[in-house]
Amino acid sequence: MFRDVSSCNTYNYGDALYWDSRYIQEAGGAFDWYQRYSSLRPFVRRYVPTSSRVLMVGCGNALMSEDMVKDGYEDIMNIDISSVAIEMMRRKYEFVPQLKYMQMDVRDMSFFPDESFDSVMDKGTLDSLMCGTDAPITASRMLGETSQTWRDLYADNLW
Repeated sequence: MFRDVSSCNTYNYGDALYWDSRYIQEAGGAFDWYQRYSSLRPFVRRYVPTSSRVLMVGCGNALMSEDMVKDGYEDIMNIDISSVAIEMMRRKYEFVPQLKYMQMDVRDMSFFPDESFDSVMDKGTLDSLMCGTDAPITASRMLGETSQTWRDLYADNLW
């Protein structure tokens, strides 16, 4: 299988130590990969009811979950491989009951029973894994794990 690695660097984006180090170095700031919630809002609101139990994979220190809560979302579980990012976000949002944070590798989410969530969101985790080592294997694991955690209640609305 051919894989274009020309835009990838040598960082191991699937490694918790890489992300821990990055969040320590960039302490304090928030970073939203690709788009902010304001740009994604029309799509999110169309397909994800505010009462949905949402799983945000690779949450990092992004503002997306906070912005979703401000927009009426009631239950967002945020996971990230970085314990540094998770602890930083737990402290930041300790008084926001709609937001929960858990350190977890998206390639092994056996902690969650099948169909625990109504929606799964990812803004950059899959891309990061595709630039890491063993990209096809790690990406397949992520997709397999995320597909088991959500209930396909809204599939009819996607087409």
